[in-house]
Parts: sequence; C-alpha cells; structure tokens
Amino acid sequence: MKNLNKFRAKVFNALADPVRLKILEYLRDGEKCVCQIVPYVGLAQPLVSRHLAILKRCGLVRDRKEGNKRFYSVTNPAIFRVIDAVDVNFLDALVRHVVEQIV
Repeated sequence: MKNLNKFRAKVFNALADPVRLKILEYLRDGEKCVCQIVPYVGLAQPLVSRHLAILKRCGLVRDRKEGNKRFYSVTNPAIFRVIDAVDVNFLDALVRHVVEQIV
C-alpha cells in the first residue's frame, strides 16, 4: 500500500503542471510527433521534452522512434477519467466547502 501511495503521488505530481495537462489533452485523440507537440504547447523543444520525460517516467505516455522523429501516445486512456473528474461541478463543490469553512 505504501508503494501504491508513492506511485499515486508521482502521477498526481505529473498531472499538477498545466503544460503536462495540455500535452495529455493534445494526445487524447492519438499519437503525436514532438514536432507537432512543440508548436501546440508553445514552448521550446527542450522544455517540452522535459515535460514529456516526466510523463513517461510515471508511465502516462510512451514513445517510439521513427527515423529521426519521436512520437508520443498515452499508455492508458483511463487517465482521462481522472483528469475529467476535476470538472466545474467538482471545483464548485470545493469552493463551497472552502467558503463554508471561512464563514
């Protein structure tokens, strides 16, 4: 159980960055080349590669090389259920709870 919690923390840490969430959203509809991800995210290639490495280390994405290009895809689409669970209703409930604690 202790290792499971460490792994969960690692996954949530990877999801805690807006750039990595944007990359995952871009990969939602399928595999993309780094050359496509870079302009979509709007950051320099080395920075995008660093974010992809973090996602890869925790098992959220995989890569494959084709010639001199590297393609990334999501390892398990179930991660989108986790991401999608944090929706407007969830956020509203959190805000209400915080306001209730203050008042």
